[in-house]
Amino acid sequence: MNLSKTAAALILTFAFFLPGCSEKPRQTTPAADQNRTYALERVGPARVVQLYADGFDELTPREKMFCYWLSRAAIAGRDIALDQHHPRMLEVRDLIEQVYSHPEGIDTTVKKSLTEYLKLFWINNGFYDNITSKKFVPGMTVEEFRAAADRAAANGADFGTGRETLRQKIDRLKGIIFDPAVDPVMTEKSPGRDWITGSSVNFYGDGITYPEIEKWAASGGEHYPLNSTVVREKGKLVEKVWRAGGNGVPPGLYAPQLRAVIDHLESAIPYAASDYQQETIRLLVKFLRTGETADFRKYNIHWVADTSNIDFILGFIEVYLDPRGQKAEFEASVFYTDPAQTHLMRKLATYAQYFENRAPWEDRFKKQIDRVPIANVINVTIETGGTGPVSPTGINLPNEQSVREQYGSKSVLLHNIVAAYDKSGGKDLLKEFAFNQAEIDRQEAYGTIADNLHTAMHEVIGHASGRVSDRLNGKDPADFLPGYYNTLEEARADLVALWNGWDDKLVDIGVAADRDEARKIGETMYDQAVRTAINQLRRIGKNTQIEEDHMKNRQLIVHYIMANSDAVAVEKRAGKTYYRVVDYDRMHAAVGKLLAEIMRIKAEGDLAAAQALVDTYGLKVDLALRDEVQERVRSLDSPAYTGFVMPELVPVMDPEAKMIDVKVEYPLDLATQMLSWSAETRKLPGATGSSR
Repeated sequence: MNLSKTAAALILTFAFFLPGCSEKPRQTTPAADQNRTYALERVGPARVVQLYADGFDELTPREKMFCYWLSRAAIAGRDIALDQHHPRMLEVRDLIEQVYSHPEGIDTTVKKSLTEYLKLFWINNGFYDNITSKKFVPGMTVEEFRAAADRAAANGADFGTGRETLRQKIDRLKGIIFDPAVDPVMTEKSPGRDWITGSSVNFYGDGITYPEIEKWAASGGEHYPLNSTVVREKGKLVEKVWRAGGNGVPPGLYAPQLRAVIDHLESAIPYAASDYQQETIRLLVKFLRTGETADFRKYNIHWVADTSNIDFILGFIEVYLDPRGQKAEFEASVFYTDPAQTHLMRKLATYAQYFENRAPWEDRFKKQIDRVPIANVINVTIETGGTGPVSPTGINLPNEQSVREQYGSKSVLLHNIVAAYDKSGGKDLLKEFAFNQAEIDRQEAYGTIADNLHTAMHEVIGHASGRVSDRLNGKDPADFLPGYYNTLEEARADLVALWNGWDDKLVDIGVAADRDEARKIGETMYDQAVRTAINQLRRIGKNTQIEEDHMKNRQLIVHYIMANSDAVAVEKRAGKTYYRVVDYDRMHAAVGKLLAEIMRIKAEGDLAAAQALVDTYGLKVDLALRDEVQERVRSLDSPAYTGFVMPELVPVMDPEAKMIDVKVEYPLDLATQMLSWSAETRKLPGATGSSR
């Protein structure tokens, strides 16, 4: 599961607290760091930031070439995610990029509006905001865009119109691009609405309703829940499987992109660290060819035990975008371990059973951990699809509950992502929403440690904990909690971190010098949780409810505690609202009570209880408070989210044109990178247009 909370500081701080840590962490020299450009530009609600791959040059040539081919695979599959977001998304992307790339003579104001729209499109992998799930539209009229497109055509733009004229193409797409009422929401999860017909995400064909598909799935019609688009053919629902085909298996949807992904993965195999990792890639390739659930399970079981220094996540992984919580978005991340920074994660992992035994839920939901979870701090070389340009700061996989319980999981903290957030951000939000100077001082002293500890515990201890009831008959709890599972699972992982936030074991791990410092770190973590519930309202625009699962979970936690204890107070001062922890011990007790209930809901697949909990505490927002928060941040340089420009891996060739090494370069420009990636994927045979 991805953790998309924006971390506030560098993970490397932890290395200085760990006993026996003789290996110095890899760091950029102060001079180099000072000369770097992190924040590149502001585009509407987003900040564009350059990501740096420190330590890449220290890898061996073989490791670097392995990263290179994996990165090519990540780019080759990128357009799958865009198409999954809307059936016309790639058409819109190509249309707008052609106008942008042929700007001579286009009106300056129109050009500016077009540029902002396209950059937001690139950052969000489409025209839906990744926080609100709502569509955004260009700041120009259809007529102005039509004139710009005509000018671009005269400049040599290739719109690939085929049998239709450019005017006909624009007329066909104008509602999708310019009308906010046409396909307004990517993923609909509002209570009382049909989540399938209300969603624009490209997982289900037109006219298919939620009750219809649930009945079809329950009757055994669904064989590829993770990786298929469901459409109606001759009056019946059928699955269009996402697979490359080959070796007797017919190709499915996204076959051109997946064949290109496979080609690059197979080029990577000779550079893998071991025979075991080579087999990891072969198992992934087999799944991408067949699309079979059993093949994906075999790959996950093998991958989760792979401890190679260079690692990757690639394929159909997270199900946040599907209103049913079944279909997975394509994502790809390539990364390498930072050994010095990994001490905290691995220390935490060794105490997984200790934290499991002390969990506040019933003993029947506690699991026996027979292997230490794999936990690393890593540096990313590229992220696409569900993990980029907007990136999580931590990841825990695989998601399948039975694999987690039987074979364990992997957790990673994304070191250079956190560093880039830290270097490009400021402290204005803290000063605006902290209740008093004592809270600010506590954050200044312990905020870095608390924030990173929360992320580490969320991933290593949180997602990897607990077992489900035998009542589920071996099925995944997500199958019983459609539309609610992701919110509850993210809340459960956050609550595990809060529950253990000042445990004495933190002293043994090396995070805190003594019990008093452990307590202060935990209290700071509680301050952060409560403060986030109010300041994240700046990110939702004029929405009347929270759409994104991670944000929804934070609202749920804090508002449940407010309603069921007196641990958190709402304070008013000078016309401003503050959330403040007034009793940390009572908040700890409320955290334990909520955590035990969410674990029970997950373990038993209690949909009614899930609905009551999330809809009551996590969904709706106080509109007056929303407007107040957004007015308070109007003058602050506080983006709603960040999009990253990835490092570029460039082959080094010998005189015979054989790759012998790879160097890393930094584009420092979003448009340059996005246009080059689009040009690459546009070349794939049969990859144009939509999957429908």
